[in-house]
Amino acid sequence: MEPMNRAYPRDLVEDLNPAPRLLMGPGPINADPRVLRAMSAQLLGQFDPQFRDYMKQVSELYRGVFQTKNRWTLLVDGTARSAIEAALASLIEPGDRVLVPVFGRFGHLKVEIAKRYGAEVRAAEIEWGTVFAPEKLEAEIKSFRPKLVAISHGDTSTTMAQPLAELGRLCRAHDVLLYVDATATLGGMDLPVDAWELDVVSAGLQKCLAGPSGSAPLTLNERAEKVIFRRRHTEAGLRGKGEIEGEGPVIRSNYFDLAMIMDYWSDKALNHHTEATTMLYAARECARILLQEGPKNAFARHATASHALTAGLKAMGLRLFGDQAHKMANVTGVTIPDGVDGEKVRRALLQDFSIEIGTSFGPLHGRIWRIGTMGYNARADAVLATLGALDAVLAAEKFKLPRGAGVDAALAAYRAG
Repeated sequence: MEPMNRAYPRDLVEDLNPAPRLLMGPGPINADPRVLRAMSAQLLGQFDPQFRDYMKQVSELYRGVFQTKNRWTLLVDGTARSAIEAALASLIEPGDRVLVPVFGRFGHLKVEIAKRYGAEVRAAEIEWGTVFAPEKLEAEIKSFRPKLVAISHGDTSTTMAQPLAELGRLCRAHDVLLYVDATATLGGMDLPVDAWELDVVSAGLQKCLAGPSGSAPLTLNERAEKVIFRRRHTEAGLRGKGEIEGEGPVIRSNYFDLAMIMDYWSDKALNHHTEATTMLYAARECARILLQEGPKNAFARHATASHALTAGLKAMGLRLFGDQAHKMANVTGVTIPDGVDGEKVRRALLQDFSIEIGTSFGPLHGRIWRIGTMGYNARADAVLATLGALDAVLAAEKFKLPRGAGVDAALAAYRAG
């Protein structure tokens, strides 16, 4: 048995006190201080009337964020990936055909998850740094005849945003369900769920919504509800007399069973898990802040930050990555110049300036940097500080650039509105 007076290493018993960082990568970002304050509110029991009222408030707030009237607008407890998995686990029955348009790493993720749940998956791939034309997607739908299309709105690995306005209409025309992973874009780019006829959409807090990772907003419409409740199953320990079970096969995950989660969020309040209280507070505050600012104003703020950043990068002589007509408004890809050690630059930014930017994955690893301007960090001082630090680090690496031009160009862009 371990002695009670064991001496622990000093770093294990010191106060937690992380060095301050300006998180200018593809996410997570610095949470808005108002969100962090909300997370320090008193804990409540999950069936306390106050808490159930907060859950209803969260649903209503996120209807505004998602621009939807969907009854089923709720949170999945976990990071953004938890909602991706909940959506796919609950929509896919073994043998279902699922089409996944892949234009970056997170398309491959959806392929893997869909396969794990027994789907017959077709991955339609396109060169990283580009997006799909509507005609290409329609041809894939006609050829494969899937039950479900699962696609990212924005893929941070490539910094590209896939246009979706036509895809919802195409899926309705061919009686296909459409799931959209909006982890990287919700709150920073326009995503009118109802107007674009998107059946299920999920996101996370840690990017444009200016919160920490750990809670995943999700909305689904009546088309998706029918598919999910067809597989509704109540745990034996909770099942009451006359409980109606779905006729379809049981959803293969208990934790990510959206039918159970929907019962938990409904007036039935049928216990499924213990709601993550502080994360619900965080999600509520993220939505409140966005709606208080006004979604259109938030979209404009993100677009302005992106424009200023890209103006600064180009003025420094750096080349932007990918199809700029379809670049995300909140993450910018920068081609690492020949002769420059990309990882050394990232280390110097972190060590000398406490600024974090990202690298990428797969075929883009070591080829591009990814700089995020999203959520609380989509503001002028953060953009200007990042460009100034990058200017100094690149100059130290003997990269020839007009000193100060990046900050000047970004500042001019901001002053021009």
